[in-house]
Amino acid sequence: MEYREFGRAKARVSTIGMGTYFDAFQIAASHIWGWSGREDKVAALKKGIELGINLIDTAEIYNTEPLVAEAISDHKREDLFIATKVWRSHLKYQDVLKAAQRSLEKLHCNYIDLYQIHWPNSKVPIKETMRAMEKLVDNGKVRHIGVSNFSLSQMRETEEALSKYELVSNQVEYNLIVKDITVGVYPLSKEADIDLLAYCERNGVVTLAYRPIAHGALASPSGRLKEVMDEISQKHGGKTPAMIGLNWLLRQGKLVFPIPRASRPARVVENTGAVGWSLDPDDLTLTFSPSASF
Repeated sequence: MEYREFGRAKARVSTIGMGTYFDAFQIAASHIWGWSGREDKVAALKKGIELGINLIDTAEIYNTEPLVAEAISDHKREDLFIATKVWRSHLKYQDVLKAAQRSLEKLHCNYIDLYQIHWPNSKVPIKETMRAMEKLVDNGKVRHIGVSNFSLSQMRETEEALSKYELVSNQVEYNLIVKDITVGVYPLSKEADIDLLAYCERNGVVTLAYRPIAHGALASPSGRLKEVMDEISQKHGGKTPAMIGLNWLLRQGKLVFPIPRASRPARVVENTGAVGWSLDPDDLTLTFSPSASF
């Protein structure tokens, strides 16, 4: 596994992380019926840790924090970088503090490495939310503060609301298909998307890329994209489309960390094949070609 400095956090973090995201139906099933797919997911997380992945991302809404707790139970806490998220309906001061405590209890941890606002909520002043986040850092329950699905203007507003600590990351959907970062339910303009990535890179803010394999679409490409992927695979010793898609993200900057979902051990093993090599400049040109898109 390869490791990079996690931006402003200065922590040594694996370049590939593991996400524990469920789709909407799975989230509902986990809350209503207790369904979790526990065995596969815990095994996948354990396999990833065994292979050197120390970045694990979860969220209170996913209902997967207990699975993470089980997977990490036999490992030194200080060797791991655990990220979780507070839901948008829990962004008032006391609600943030209570949500963080619940997450700590479910994770069986004394601290959270990266605590993120899952989605912005215009009904709650960002200053109030950041005051709670900084309180958590003061109390040693959180080490670093992040956001998710925030636009550039929302990020700047968040940074201005912080008085003691820095914003470390923004988690957004980003992959070879969704190259124009989508924040919230509306895609930003192309210019704004570029500004968001450039701003993060320039200011040391990490971009955590969720859905880096485009909900599996990049694992089984079709049409012209498949032809391009096959050509690149032959050049690089049979790398799979998923490996190529993840490697493309790693080439977008030292502060881009993809977090593919850890659904099965075999998938995690495949994802680790995205490191230890690099796409050529002409490969990047091919993947950027409009004719290679869906």
